[in-house]
Amino acid sequence: MMDLNLSPVAAGDADLIKDTTEATFMADVVEASQTVPVIVDFWAPWCGPCKTLGPMLEDAVRAAKGAVKMVKINVDEAQQIAGQLQIQSIPTVYAFFKGQPVDGFQGALPQSEIKAFIDRVIKAGGGEAPGEELSEAVAAADDMLAEGAAQDALDTFTAILGEDPNHAGAYGGMVRAYIALEQLDQAEAHLNGAPMEISKAPELEAAHAQLQLARQAADAGPVAELQAAVDANPDDMQARFDLAQALQAHGDTQAAVDQLLTLFGKDREWNDGAAKTQLFTIFDALKANDPIALNGRRKLSSMIFA
Repeated sequence: MMDLNLSPVAAGDADLIKDTTEATFMADVVEASQTVPVIVDFWAPWCGPCKTLGPMLEDAVRAAKGAVKMVKINVDEAQQIAGQLQIQSIPTVYAFFKGQPVDGFQGALPQSEIKAFIDRVIKAGGGEAPGEELSEAVAAADDMLAEGAAQDALDTFTAILGEDPNHAGAYGGMVRAYIALEQLDQAEAHLNGAPMEISKAPELEAAHAQLQLARQAADAGPVAELQAAVDANPDDMQARFDLAQALQAHGDTQAAVDQLLTLFGKDREWNDGAAKTQLFTIFDALKANDPIALNGRRKLSSMIFA
């Protein structure tokens, strides 16, 4: 098996990622970090976790497109520097800016935490993490959608996806915009065609739940008639379930949740647990911090475990 850390740095990465020695450490790290943050990966050929961490760090640095650089140093060949920086174990990673350590960690990390580390380092150097501008654009498009400008939101989400096809926030937003435009088949087609990398992202799960509710809304009955049926017979589970769907279709989410919780309390097993399933669909369609979702989940949990 090839030792990944012994393979030479690709020519195209020479300015972003390089190997250094004690002789070139000052130039490659201290001096270079005067203008851009430099991440230093302390490794050794015999270190198993180093072989996993190193390539992940390199990928994250490449993705930063010049906002941060990376230097790799073999501690077996640089024991003086390792001693000066009190490297106790490897892998150890330090980030330098203006010649000083500004962040660091020991041991292997998952890719998500590596990206968060890189983003912190870039910000510490006064830069803007990749994707930050796109996230701001997604937030602006979300505002458009909330204000009823669905087509403008759709155009913005589409433009963002032109920059980053795997941006889960933009992809979920695009689907929600199609739903708002009542183009449900388009919304479903895009959900089915989502890139594999983001197909299970929370933003797409939420959009899928919203699509389910939109499909139900098209078949919802009149609220007044269903309310009358429930009032006449509070144990008519189907009428209560249909009332909840009608209330949701008319935008009264809290009332829909209340009806479903009542139904669950009366008969949690009715129609293969339809009340609980519908509640989870509604909760998934809402933002995680939405009070209706938070309170509804808490009430449902207390009923389940009572």
